[in-house]
Amino acid sequence: MNGFDSLSLWIVITGMAVGSFALRFAFIGFMGGRPMPAWLMRHLRYTAVAILPALVTPLVVWPSPTGGEISLPHLAVAALTFAVGYLTRNVLWALLSGVSGFLVLFLLG
Repeated sequence: MNGFDSLSLWIVITGMAVGSFALRFAFIGFMGGRPMPAWLMRHLRYTAVAILPALVTPLVVWPSPTGGEISLPHLAVAALTFAVGYLTRNVLWALLSGVSGFLVLFLLG
């Protein structure tokens, strides 16, 4: 196991579990019964909008199937998805256009 013994592995797993619980408890446990301040709610609205591009961008810029080289099909489908999302202002349509774009490219060979 790459130089890790079982005890070290379980210490890391337990530490990550405690950290994850503490992070969630900070919001749910401490703020559960109280309304959140308006400034915090304003900032939390943008969380989903920031997470999705952060997950997708590395897959577009450094795609695994090409060994990290820039791929024109990946960039084309990303541009299509961005355009549909921008024009329709609908995340579902943007996601469906991205999936459809890759499906068409796959079927064309």
